[in-house]
Amino acid sequence: MTGLDRFSVNQMTVRQLSLPELADSCAESGIGKVGLWREPVRAYGLRETAALVRSAGLEVTTLCRGGFLTATDPGERAAALADNRRAVEEAAALGTDTLVLVSGGLPPGSKDLRAARERVADALAELAPCAEEHGVRLAVEPLHPMFAADRCVVSTLAQALDLAERFPAHQVGVAVDTYHVWWDDQAPAQIARAGAQGRIHAFQLADWTTPLPAGVLNGRGRLGDGSIDLREWCGRVAAAGYTGPVEVEIFNEDLWARDGREVLKETAERFLEHAG
Repeated sequence: MTGLDRFSVNQMTVRQLSLPELADSCAESGIGKVGLWREPVRAYGLRETAALVRSAGLEVTTLCRGGFLTATDPGERAAALADNRRAVEEAAALGTDTLVLVSGGLPPGSKDLRAARERVADALAELAPCAEEHGVRLAVEPLHPMFAADRCVVSTLAQALDLAERFPAHQVGVAVDTYHVWWDDQAPAQIARAGAQGRIHAFQLADWTTPLPAGVLNGRGRLGDGSIDLREWCGRVAAAGYTGPVEVEIFNEDLWARDGREVLKETAERFLEHAG
Protein backbone atom coordinates (compact mmCIF):
# COMPACT_ATOMS: atom_id res chain seq x y z
CA MET A 1 0.00 0.00 0.00
CA THR A 2 1.58 3.24 -1.11
CA GLY A 3 0.44 6.83 -1.44
CA LEU A 4 -3.03 8.16 -0.78
CA ASP A 5 -4.79 6.34 -3.61
CA ARG A 6 -6.60 4.05 -1.17
CA PHE A 7 -6.84 6.48 1.73
CA SER A 8 -10.33 7.58 2.74
CA VAL A 9 -11.11 10.05 5.48
CA ASN A 10 -14.18 9.21 7.47
CA GLN A 11 -16.26 12.32 8.04
CA MET A 12 -16.27 11.85 11.83
CA THR A 13 -12.50 12.32 11.94
CA VAL A 14 -13.00 15.94 10.94
CA ARG A 15 -16.61 16.45 11.92
CA GLN A 16 -15.93 20.15 12.60
CA LEU A 17 -15.73 20.66 8.84
CA SER A 18 -18.96 21.30 6.97
CA LEU A 19 -19.50 19.14 3.91
CA PRO A 20 -18.40 21.93 1.51
CA GLU A 21 -15.34 22.55 3.70
CA LEU A 22 -14.57 18.84 3.70
CA ALA A 23 -14.82 18.68 -0.08
CA ASP A 24 -12.55 21.71 -0.46
CA SER A 25 -10.04 20.37 2.05
CA CYS A 26 -9.88 17.01 0.32
CA ALA A 27 -9.20 18.74 -2.99
CA GLU A 28 -6.42 20.81 -1.41
CA SER A 29 -4.82 17.70 0.12
CA GLY A 30 -5.19 15.41 -2.87
CA ILE A 31 -7.66 13.13 -1.11
CA GLY A 32 -10.21 11.48 -3.36
CA LYS A 33 -12.24 9.34 -0.96
CA VAL A 34 -14.54 10.02 1.98
CA GLY A 35 -16.74 7.99 4.30
CA LEU A 36 -19.94 9.84 5.19
CA TRP A 37 -22.35 9.81 8.13
CA ARG A 38 -26.10 9.99 7.81
CA GLU A 39 -26.75 12.80 10.30
CA PRO A 40 -24.60 15.50 8.65
CA VAL A 41 -25.72 14.32 5.22
CA ARG A 42 -29.34 14.77 6.23
CA ALA A 43 -28.60 18.18 7.72
CA TYR A 44 -27.00 19.36 4.49
CA GLY A 45 -29.51 17.54 2.30
CA LEU A 46 -29.19 14.16 0.62
CA ARG A 47 -29.51 15.49 -2.93
CA GLU A 48 -27.23 18.40 -2.15
CA THR A 49 -24.60 16.09 -0.67
CA ALA A 50 -24.76 13.74 -3.63
CA ALA A 51 -24.31 16.67 -6.01
CA LEU A 52 -21.46 18.07 -3.93
CA VAL A 53 -19.40 14.88 -3.85
CA ARG A 54 -19.97 14.31 -7.56
CA SER A 55 -18.86 17.83 -8.46
CA ALA A 56 -15.81 17.49 -6.20
CA GLY A 57 -14.87 14.17 -7.78
CA LEU A 58 -15.03 12.42 -4.42
CA GLU A 59 -15.70 8.70 -4.05
CA VAL A 60 -17.96 7.89 -1.11
CA THR A 61 -16.45 4.72 0.35
CA THR A 62 -19.07 3.98 3.01
CA LEU A 63 -22.14 5.40 4.64
CA CYS A 64 -22.37 5.14 8.42
CA ARG A 65 -24.50 3.94 9.87
CA GLY A 66 -27.44 1.59 9.81
CA GLY A 67 -28.28 -1.05 12.34
CA PHE A 68 -29.64 -0.89 15.90
CA LEU A 69 -31.75 -3.93 15.16
CA THR A 70 -32.14 -5.61 18.55
CA ALA A 71 -35.43 -4.17 19.81
CA THR A 72 -38.08 -6.58 21.03
CA ASP A 73 -40.98 -4.13 20.89
CA PRO A 74 -42.80 -4.64 17.55
CA GLY A 75 -43.23 -0.93 16.94
CA GLU A 76 -39.60 -0.15 17.67
CA ARG A 77 -38.48 -3.02 15.48
CA ALA A 78 -40.62 -1.87 12.56
CA ALA A 79 -39.27 1.65 12.92
CA ALA A 80 -35.68 0.36 12.93
CA LEU A 81 -36.25 -1.69 9.78
CA ALA A 82 -37.83 1.29 8.05
CA ASP A 83 -34.90 3.50 9.03
CA ASN A 84 -32.43 0.96 7.67
CA ARG A 85 -34.29 0.79 4.38
CA ARG A 86 -33.95 4.56 4.18
CA ALA A 87 -30.24 4.20 4.95
CA VAL A 88 -29.88 1.79 2.03
CA GLU A 89 -31.58 4.29 -0.26
CA GLU A 90 -29.34 7.09 1.04
CA ALA A 91 -26.21 5.02 0.38
CA ALA A 92 -27.32 4.34 -3.17
CA ALA A 93 -28.09 8.02 -3.75
CA LEU A 94 -24.60 8.96 -2.54
CA GLY A 95 -22.98 6.45 -4.88
CA THR A 96 -21.50 4.13 -2.28
CA ASP A 97 -21.97 0.38 -2.34
CA THR A 98 -21.40 -0.11 1.40
CA LEU A 99 -23.65 0.63 4.36
CA VAL A 100 -21.99 -0.02 7.71
CA LEU A 101 -24.25 -1.59 10.34
CA VAL A 102 -23.84 -1.37 14.12
CA SER A 103 -26.11 -4.06 15.51
CA GLY A 104 -27.44 -2.33 18.62
CA GLY A 105 -27.17 -3.23 22.28
CA LEU A 106 -29.31 -5.19 24.69
CA PRO A 107 -32.94 -4.06 24.98
CA PRO A 108 -33.91 -2.63 28.37
CA GLY A 109 -34.16 -5.36 30.98
CA SER A 110 -32.59 -8.04 28.78
CA LYS A 111 -29.38 -9.97 29.46
CA ASP A 112 -29.66 -12.39 26.53
CA LEU A 113 -26.89 -11.62 24.05
CA ARG A 114 -27.61 -14.64 21.85
CA ALA A 115 -31.26 -13.73 21.44
CA ALA A 116 -30.28 -10.18 20.53
CA ARG A 117 -27.90 -11.46 17.85
CA GLU A 118 -30.66 -13.65 16.43
CA ARG A 119 -32.86 -10.60 16.09
CA VAL A 120 -30.04 -8.98 14.13
CA ALA A 121 -30.00 -12.03 11.84
CA ASP A 122 -33.77 -11.81 11.39
CA ALA A 123 -33.45 -8.14 10.46
CA LEU A 124 -30.65 -8.86 7.99
CA ALA A 125 -32.92 -11.38 6.28
CA GLU A 126 -35.39 -8.57 5.62
CA LEU A 127 -32.81 -5.92 4.71
CA ALA A 128 -30.35 -7.85 2.55
CA PRO A 129 -32.67 -8.26 -0.49
CA CYS A 130 -33.59 -4.57 -0.27
CA ALA A 131 -29.91 -3.63 -0.21
CA GLU A 132 -29.14 -5.82 -3.21
CA GLU A 133 -31.93 -4.17 -5.19
CA HIS A 134 -30.18 -0.84 -4.65
CA GLY A 135 -26.67 -2.13 -5.34
CA VAL A 136 -25.63 -1.77 -1.70
CA ARG A 137 -23.78 -4.23 0.53
CA LEU A 138 -24.38 -4.47 4.27
CA ALA A 139 -21.20 -4.46 6.37
CA VAL A 140 -21.74 -5.79 9.90
CA GLU A 141 -19.24 -4.07 12.18
CA PRO A 142 -18.22 -5.72 15.45
CA LEU A 143 -17.50 -3.22 18.21
CA HIS A 144 -15.20 -3.65 21.19
CA PRO A 145 -16.88 -5.66 23.99
CA MET A 146 -17.14 -2.56 26.17
CA PHE A 147 -20.02 -1.53 23.89
CA ALA A 148 -21.89 -4.86 24.03
CA ALA A 149 -24.55 -3.70 26.49
CA ASP A 150 -25.58 -0.40 24.94
CA ARG A 151 -24.38 -0.27 21.33
CA CYS A 152 -23.38 -3.55 19.75
CA VAL A 153 -24.03 -7.14 20.79
CA VAL A 154 -21.66 -8.22 18.00
CA SER A 155 -18.21 -7.99 19.57
CA THR A 156 -15.94 -10.14 17.41
CA LEU A 157 -15.31 -10.77 13.75
CA ALA A 158 -16.28 -14.39 14.33
CA GLN A 159 -19.71 -13.32 15.56
CA ALA A 160 -20.09 -10.89 12.66
CA LEU A 161 -19.16 -13.56 10.13
CA ASP A 162 -21.50 -16.08 11.71
CA LEU A 163 -24.28 -13.61 10.93
CA ALA A 164 -23.00 -12.62 7.50
CA GLU A 165 -22.52 -16.19 6.29
CA ARG A 166 -26.26 -16.78 6.39
CA PHE A 167 -26.46 -14.57 3.31
CA PRO A 168 -24.65 -14.26 -0.02
CA ALA A 169 -21.37 -12.37 0.23
CA HIS A 170 -22.54 -9.70 -2.22
CA GLN A 171 -25.37 -8.91 0.21
CA VAL A 172 -23.76 -9.10 3.67
CA GLY A 173 -20.16 -8.92 4.82
CA VAL A 174 -18.19 -7.31 7.62
CA ALA A 175 -16.43 -4.08 8.47
CA VAL A 176 -12.98 -4.56 10.00
CA ASP A 177 -12.05 -1.70 12.33
CA THR A 178 -8.68 -1.97 14.06
CA TYR A 179 -9.91 -0.04 17.08
CA HIS A 180 -12.53 -2.67 17.81
CA VAL A 181 -10.75 -5.94 16.98
CA TRP A 182 -7.03 -5.41 17.66
CA TRP A 183 -7.23 -7.15 21.07
CA ASP A 184 -8.74 -10.39 19.70
CA ASP A 185 -6.16 -13.10 19.01
CA GLN A 186 -8.72 -14.87 16.80
CA ALA A 187 -9.16 -11.83 14.57
CA PRO A 188 -6.32 -12.65 12.14
CA ALA A 189 -7.88 -16.03 11.37
CA GLN A 190 -11.28 -14.42 11.00
CA ILE A 191 -9.89 -11.84 8.58
CA ALA A 192 -8.58 -14.71 6.46
CA ARG A 193 -12.00 -16.39 6.72
CA ALA A 194 -13.73 -13.19 5.61
CA GLY A 195 -11.29 -12.61 2.78
CA ALA A 196 -11.69 -16.11 1.41
CA GLN A 197 -15.41 -15.47 1.08
CA GLY A 198 -15.12 -11.93 -0.27
CA ARG A 199 -16.83 -10.53 2.80
CA ILE A 200 -14.48 -7.71 3.83
CA HIS A 201 -16.70 -4.84 2.74
CA ALA A 202 -14.97 -2.07 4.71
CA PHE A 203 -11.64 -1.56 6.48
CA GLN A 204 -11.17 1.23 9.02
CA LEU A 205 -8.21 2.43 11.07
CA ALA A 206 -7.89 4.10 14.45
CA ASP A 207 -5.39 3.60 17.24
CA TRP A 208 -5.98 2.49 20.84
CA THR A 209 -4.79 4.99 23.43
CA THR A 210 -5.28 5.10 27.18
CA PRO A 211 -6.63 6.32 29.49
CA LEU A 212 -10.03 6.22 27.86
CA PRO A 213 -12.13 9.36 28.28
CA ALA A 214 -15.36 9.47 30.25
CA GLY A 215 -18.02 7.74 28.22
CA VAL A 216 -15.27 5.96 26.21
CA LEU A 217 -16.98 6.55 22.84
CA ASN A 218 -14.64 9.35 21.78
CA GLY A 219 -11.44 7.65 22.84
CA ARG A 220 -10.06 6.69 19.44
CA GLY A 221 -6.43 7.65 18.98
CA ARG A 222 -4.55 9.23 16.11
CA LEU A 223 -2.66 6.76 13.95
CA GLY A 224 0.66 6.02 15.59
CA ASP A 225 -0.26 7.27 19.07
CA GLY A 226 -1.35 4.00 20.60
CA SER A 227 -0.91 0.25 20.99
CA ILE A 228 -1.97 -1.08 17.60
CA ASP A 229 0.52 -2.23 14.98
CA LEU A 230 -1.45 -0.66 12.15
CA ARG A 231 0.90 -1.72 9.37
CA GLU A 232 0.60 -5.33 10.52
CA TRP A 233 -3.19 -5.12 10.40
CA CYS A 234 -3.06 -3.59 6.95
CA GLY A 235 -0.87 -6.49 5.89
CA ARG A 236 -3.33 -9.03 7.27
CA VAL A 237 -6.23 -7.51 5.42
CA ALA A 238 -4.19 -7.27 2.21
CA ALA A 239 -3.14 -10.91 2.56
CA ALA A 240 -6.83 -11.80 2.79
CA GLY A 241 -7.30 -10.27 -0.66
CA TYR A 242 -8.81 -6.92 0.27
CA THR A 243 -7.82 -4.19 -2.17
CA GLY A 244 -10.47 -1.57 -1.36
CA PRO A 245 -10.37 1.78 0.41
CA VAL A 246 -8.83 2.20 3.85
CA GLU A 247 -10.82 4.63 5.98
CA VAL A 248 -9.43 6.48 8.95
CA GLU A 249 -12.27 6.94 11.45
CA ILE A 250 -11.34 8.74 14.67
CA PHE A 251 -13.74 9.97 17.34
CA ASN A 252 -11.63 12.33 19.42
CA GLU A 253 -12.65 15.53 21.22
CA ASP A 254 -9.13 16.96 21.06
CA LEU A 255 -9.03 16.57 17.28
CA TRP A 256 -12.48 18.11 16.91
CA ALA A 257 -11.33 21.18 18.84
CA ARG A 258 -8.57 21.86 16.30
CA ASP A 259 -8.67 23.35 12.83
CA GLY A 260 -10.23 20.66 10.65
CA ARG A 261 -8.01 21.32 7.65
CA GLU A 262 -4.92 20.81 9.78
CA VAL A 263 -6.37 17.60 11.21
CA LEU A 264 -7.12 16.28 7.73
CA LYS A 265 -3.59 17.03 6.52
CA GLU A 266 -2.08 15.46 9.63
CA THR A 267 -4.29 12.37 9.31
CA ALA A 268 -3.18 11.81 5.73
CA GLU A 269 0.46 12.20 6.75
CA ARG A 270 0.06 9.72 9.60
CA PHE A 271 -1.66 7.29 7.27
CA LEU A 272 1.36 7.36 4.99
CA GLU A 273 3.72 6.97 7.96
CA HIS A 274 1.94 4.18 9.80
CA ALA A 275 -0.20 2.37 7.25
CA GLY A 276 0.71 3.46 3.74
